Amino acid sequence: MAYLLEARNIGKRFPGVVALDGVNLGVRGGSVHAVVGENGAGKSTLMKILSGVYRADTGAILLDGKAVEFASPRAAEKAGVVIIHQELNLVPALSVAENIFLGREPSRFGFVDRRRMERDAEALLDRLGRRLDPRRAVESLKVSDQQVVEIAKALSLNARALIMDEPTTALAADDVERLFGVINTLTGAGAAVIYISHKMDELFRIADEFTTLRDGKWIGHRAASETTPGELARMMVGREVSYKREREDGGRRNVELLRVENLSSRGIDATRATRATRATRATRATRATRANGRRRLSDISFSLRAGEVLGVAGLMGAGRTELLESLFGVHGTTGESRIVMGGQPLIINDPRQAIKAGLALVPEDRKAQGLALNLDVGSNITLARLERFSRFGFLRRESEERVAREYVERLGIKTPDTRAATVNLSGGNQQKVALAKWLLTGPKALLLDEPTKGIDIKGKTEIYRLIEELAASGLGVILVSSELPELLALSDRIIVLREGRLAGALERSEATEERIIELATMGNKEGGNEEGGNEGDGNKAAHAAA
Repeated sequence: MAYLLEARNIGKRFPGVVALDGVNLGVRGGSVHAVVGENGAGKSTLMKILSGVYRADTGAILLDGKAVEFASPRAAEKAGVVIIHQELNLVPALSVAENIFLGREPSRFGFVDRRRMERDAEALLDRLGRRLDPRRAVESLKVSDQQVVEIAKALSLNARALIMDEPTTALAADDVERLFGVINTLTGAGAAVIYISHKMDELFRIADEFTTLRDGKWIGHRAASETTPGELARMMVGREVSYKREREDGGRRNVELLRVENLSSRGIDATRATRATRATRATRATRATRANGRRRLSDISFSLRAGEVLGVAGLMGAGRTELLESLFGVHGTTGESRIVMGGQPLIINDPRQAIKAGLALVPEDRKAQGLALNLDVGSNITLARLERFSRFGFLRRESEERVAREYVERLGIKTPDTRAATVNLSGGNQQKVALAKWLLTGPKALLLDEPTKGIDIKGKTEIYRLIEELAASGLGVILVSSELPELLALSDRIIVLREGRLAGALERSEATEERIIELATMGNKEGGNEEGGNEGDGNKAAHAAA
């Protein structure tokens, strides 16, 4: 079967860097072809060449067996090769129809023909099996529906090869299923989908074929039916990949570090929500709106011991992020809520009080909330403790530089120097910078929200080892993760949230993916976390287990 889109012996150099060296890729119509590799393997560079953002230095691109050259993304789109970036490229204030046909609006007598535009948009959405109002503002849609708008835009361009870069990063499980349904619709009509993701379970569900890159080189091609996750991981990193946390704590975990009793949030204050999520309004507007004006969390109780990793599981919207943010003072809590650190009750109304009490939060969105990407590495590391490096209102650069170098070395941050731009680091190294910033505050308890999101296998393993080392030093860690294998590998205990309530608590010996999913979807059958049940009993049972 001939390839619809093919890259042959592609090479690309940047000053001082060989980004791609002899890379091959062959994508068949009607199939999903996953391109896999660690961050820095060359995936993004190859996709940019295929979509006309870059031009290859060597090699050739073939479409239907004929050599083509794309001088721009518009030229690639005209030929039917369209890319949907991880960061969706939509105009929030415009309608669904306006976004789909932006720059290509149908006209009549010199004016935009809105009726036709909305009718055509509706027809495209129907092809994807989604009923969306074409007049609705994109900013009011949830992320999964915004992604459908991007795909509809690609269909309007008569896309024959659609490149999807980390399309499920911000999606809940049910939205992932809908996206996979859309992809099946596209491939069923003969289109080719090039799919990039770091999630192994997802890749093996949706992909027909794999192409693996490593250090800018082509490593191999496999049919999905003829390989395993372990084999694919070895191709990506060049060695066996596994992680098992050692749990020698010297008795530290007998010491209670943090106790949370009856934690209930008041809902997100509108002003605070606007300030805290300005850069990620599209991905979290729905969550903020839903939480506004009512309780988001109800009567949650648990404890955290020194040297322990406490996992937090639950479906999207269960309240995992809100739990960490409430502990950190981002959201207000009700009067019956009680937080005790080292035996002393705490009053936490804002992040400054949380930091002073010994709490540190590494947020889910490191780019928008965890780092100042326009600043250098050293400035980011010292950002939360600037008073330590200032005197009479002036920053002591030498002192700041010395401490920043210490953390770069301690955490193994790969950067030319501390003055390098943070935006140029890989996802894993950016996350290490975010960790360094908060470790510099000297926390007793570290709150980690999706710490390996968007990070490749090698980077994940490095983050895992850092978490292990921090726990071994006596730090308490609360870990939120959507990846159940990650939670099971790292956690000493796991609490499960459902609809803002505690559904149950599991010791490591009894925690399984099946049990976690059961609690997350059904609640604790023995407790009172079901709607209308006795809320206190379920939390008491989990509290006792804690």
